[in-house]
Amino acid sequence: MSNIVLIAVLIILGAVVLKNFLFSSISTIDIDADDDNTKSEVTVVQVYTPKTLYKYNGFDMEQIYIAVRGTVYDVSKSRQFYGPSGPYNVFAGHDASRGLAKNSFEPEMVKSFEEKIDTLSDLDASEIKSLDGWEEMFKSKYPVVGTLVNGDDE
Repeated sequence: MSNIVLIAVLIILGAVVLKNFLFSSISTIDIDADDDNTKSEVTVVQVYTPKTLYKYNGFDMEQIYIAVRGTVYDVSKSRQFYGPSGPYNVFAGHDASRGLAKNSFEPEMVKSFEEKIDTLSDLDASEIKSLDGWEEMFKSKYPVVGTLVNGDDE
C-alpha cells in the first residue's frame, strides 16, 4: 500500500514540475507592458463577418481578434489571455460582447460563426455597465482592425 501512495505522490509531483517547466513563461509575462512595435504598425481596418472573424482565433491564424459591440480588436499582444491556452480563449475569433457583459467565460456565451450577431437586447443595466467597462478597456489597450457585420448569407 505504501508503494502505491509513494508512486502516486511521485506522479503528482512530476506532473506539477512538468507543468511549471512547460508553462513558466506564461506566468511571468507583464500584462501592462506596451509593445512599441505594435503602436507604430499601420493597421488596416476592414469589415468582418462572424465567419471571417473566426479564423483569427490563435489556431487557424497567429493573430487573435475579438469583437466587442461590432468593433474588432487585435488582441494578439495578449496571447497569454486570449490565445489557445488562455483563460479568455473562448472569445478568440468571436464577438465577446455577451460574455463580457455577463462576466462569463463559458463557451455558450459566444455564438457560432454560422449565427447572426448577438443583438444584446436582453441585457440588463448592470450587464450593459459591465460591457461599457470592458469596451473602454479594449479601446484603450488594443488596436481596432475592423467592424463586425452579418454576412450576406446570414
